[in-house]
Amino acid sequence: MRIAVVNNFFPPRVGGSAHMAASLAAQFVAAGHDVLAITAAYGEAPAEEERDGYRVVRLPAVKMPQIGLSIDFDMSFASLRPGNWRRLWKLLNEFKPDAIHLHGQFFDLSWLAGIWARRHGVPTLLTIHTLLISDNKLYGGVFRLLDAVLVRPILAYLKPRYVILDKLGVDYCVDRYGTSDANSEYFPIAVDTGHFAKPVTKDVRAEHGIGDAPLIVSLGHVIPLRNRLPLIEALPSILDKHPGVRVVVVGRVYHDAFLKRAAELGVSDALVVTGAVPKEDVPAYFAAADIVTHDLNGGCGTASLEAMLSGTATIASVTEDNYPGIELRNGENVLLVRPDDAEAVARTVIELLDDPSRRALIAQRESELVRSNFGLDVVAEEHLRTFEKLVSEADVLR
Repeated sequence: MRIAVVNNFFPPRVGGSAHMAASLAAQFVAAGHDVLAITAAYGEAPAEEERDGYRVVRLPAVKMPQIGLSIDFDMSFASLRPGNWRRLWKLLNEFKPDAIHLHGQFFDLSWLAGIWARRHGVPTLLTIHTLLISDNKLYGGVFRLLDAVLVRPILAYLKPRYVILDKLGVDYCVDRYGTSDANSEYFPIAVDTGHFAKPVTKDVRAEHGIGDAPLIVSLGHVIPLRNRLPLIEALPSILDKHPGVRVVVVGRVYHDAFLKRAAELGVSDALVVTGAVPKEDVPAYFAAADIVTHDLNGGCGTASLEAMLSGTATIASVTEDNYPGIELRNGENVLLVRPDDAEAVARTVIELLDDPSRRALIAQRESELVRSNFGLDVVAEEHLRTFEKLVSEADVLR
């Protein structure tokens, strides 16, 4: 098959969506398929390159201005640059994909490529990575309005087959986009197990002067949906029991409420904020940690699953039925707390620090869970089976 992978986010940009798109593309190539990846320009990344056996084309893009709101995010839009519609459609016309894998329901490249696919009868999969929700009533209302008047009508025209990663996504997509079992696949997030089989070469504890102190790592961009506030609210109780605890927050800070709250609670000295780090350094941060906790506002994303895979005890905030067909058992093969529950975070962290043997056992079981159910090879094969089915159905209709 010839598969076009389309995502505004793509390496060297860091983030779960970018890495998942690139990793799946490489896996498709490894399985014998031809792949073209189309994305938006980012930093100094070349306009075109070959990586992992496939071609990557980066279209010129306009970066969203940072205006000081807590919902600011580093996004670029290719549709605003003159000629990009024509460039994108020329790429697709020349490549002649049998199927297209779109990433992100509100990205303009997904819309443009989806329109091309609809007009040419090419089947599309659309992976829903980010949910447009916010605890802030104003932002939440704006997001719901955008979904209703812009995103849903576009998706209704594109008619993709949805890839939904977890129960939160299922509930969201049913409510916002009217999805159902008839037009959806339920695949978990794909985790590149090979990336965490490499030796760790970076000494995170030495670099940040942490020494032998108990270490909590919280990895991922700080945005309103992952604001770190439950962890900060839990810190006074954790520090009362384990005074030497340090917390390393890894990722770009787009939403700094956690820093202000840390100052109010007098726990700022326990924090180290690194900013974004290269993908190759991520395993070293997990290896250095005693505990990883990233998704505390409701979720268990790529960073949390990678931490679990690495063999570090990882706390997330989903329900045991979060992944259709995958059995989560809290306290056995996963560590779960209710969303935005600082008391539960404090209690769980303290219990884990008090009992290293139990912490190691749960970490081992978490790693086995991810390897068996979320491994890149497993998830990529599910995608390819779906592509083959969609292509066969499209051939019958032609």
